Amino acid sequence: MTSLGQLFFSLTFLALFIVYSRSSVGHLRNIDSLIRAVRQVEESNLSLPPLALVRALRRIAGHDDAMTVHFLGTSHVFTDTAGLETAILNTSSFSFFDKALHHIVTDNGEERGVVLAPDGTTVALAPLMLGIEAGLSAWTAGTPPAGLFPLTLGRTLGLTFLSLQDFPASYRLGPNGCWDNVEYPKLFKLYHLPTLATDAVISGGMDGLILGTHLSNLPKSEALPSLSEILNGYYTFDLREGQGLDGLTDKISPKRRHLSRLVLEPIDLQNEVMETLALVWKLERTEWIAFDTGIAQAVTEGLKEFVSMYWDCPQVIPRCQWGAKSHIGTPIPLSLPLDHLFVHHTYTPSTPCLSFTDCARDMRAMQRFHQEERGWNDIGYSFVVGSDGYVYEGTGWNTVGRHTRGQNSVGYGVSFIGNYSAVLPSRYSMDLLQHQLVQCAVGRGRLISNFTLKGHRQAVNYTTCPGDAFFSEISRWGNFRE
Repeated sequence: MTSLGQLFFSLTFLALFIVYSRSSVGHLRNIDSLIRAVRQVEESNLSLPPLALVRALRRIAGHDDAMTVHFLGTSHVFTDTAGLETAILNTSSFSFFDKALHHIVTDNGEERGVVLAPDGTTVALAPLMLGIEAGLSAWTAGTPPAGLFPLTLGRTLGLTFLSLQDFPASYRLGPNGCWDNVEYPKLFKLYHLPTLATDAVISGGMDGLILGTHLSNLPKSEALPSLSEILNGYYTFDLREGQGLDGLTDKISPKRRHLSRLVLEPIDLQNEVMETLALVWKLERTEWIAFDTGIAQAVTEGLKEFVSMYWDCPQVIPRCQWGAKSHIGTPIPLSLPLDHLFVHHTYTPSTPCLSFTDCARDMRAMQRFHQEERGWNDIGYSFVVGSDGYVYEGTGWNTVGRHTRGQNSVGYGVSFIGNYSAVLPSRYSMDLLQHQLVQCAVGRGRLISNFTLKGHRQAVNYTTCPGDAFFSEISRWGNFRE
């Protein structure tokens, strides 16, 4: 072992000792904390190439597994980065990176190695960083990115499909979970027993795939952005200058499902996953893969579920994430599938929400008004659509709401935050309902295929909801009935 390698290992064990002997010191697990830690290292090494930093982080995370080394090579050698080890291994940076990059799920359902993004979603860092490294490596070498799909999504999806092929479809992927506090996140717990492909792992894999593809296609005439710039540009943005996501071509996290679909839909995913599993067997000698004759069928069924859950369905921000209070009393279950969907606008709040922080605040205000002023058991709507690119869970898929008098048990009520008497919601937010939430509801057995779509005003005679402008728009949608 070289003297540099010996120094690296010595510092690593020393830092690990320091970190774990100070286990009482907590770290906020959000993207902002990651970006600050990365920027701290970059500022101490101003000429540091982003590829060298990503490889160093892979080294710290211990991600030199057989498949990663097969595609990206070993992370052991830092040839042109004098002082990099010292910068990364200072107590504050190392302790954050060490905790943030190791993905595990504990016996009590805590998922580690994930961070909270500013848009309210949760992302696993390991597949994100592997995707970025694959993209940077491809740009540096001037070649297509090697192993981008297997490293970000393929291996995880393939092994999940095989290990859970006898489980109900709804348990073959996921689940999501809840943070202890969205302002100061430290603990993320899952809803139920996890697969290898939790929601956070899939989100991180999508983000790694999107960013890796983008970086590999940057013109050689352009200088590569730093790692902190890559992360900041994707996860931190301001929509306040425009109408939500309309016309915004930037690659940003609220569009991950759409962007990942654009990258992957043109390729033969069945073949890609099968080839990935063959490589896993070759590199890792996973015998149960080699002799299971039902592999192809398991992959086919698994990919169908993946497409349904993560492409056809929009990302839904769960109640716990926006800070919902508990339902008062015993929820009344819906009898599915339903045959109606009623469209609303909130009127108050009258301004579209353009960030997770604003949308979550509006959701809490509406629930407080519905429970405390109107005496209802919960927020009235089944779902609420923000202009930040997300759908927010109200009473959800399975519980009767209080959205449309006399019709609550036969239909879902979906409201858009804002007053749409004279203007329309953003096109992107309308598409979340018209082309995603509806397709998801039908495809997953919550709405019948020939359901009836109506505006709130058609069911009751005392309101103009969802506003004249918006009602005129939905009257041209499929399934609308006079």
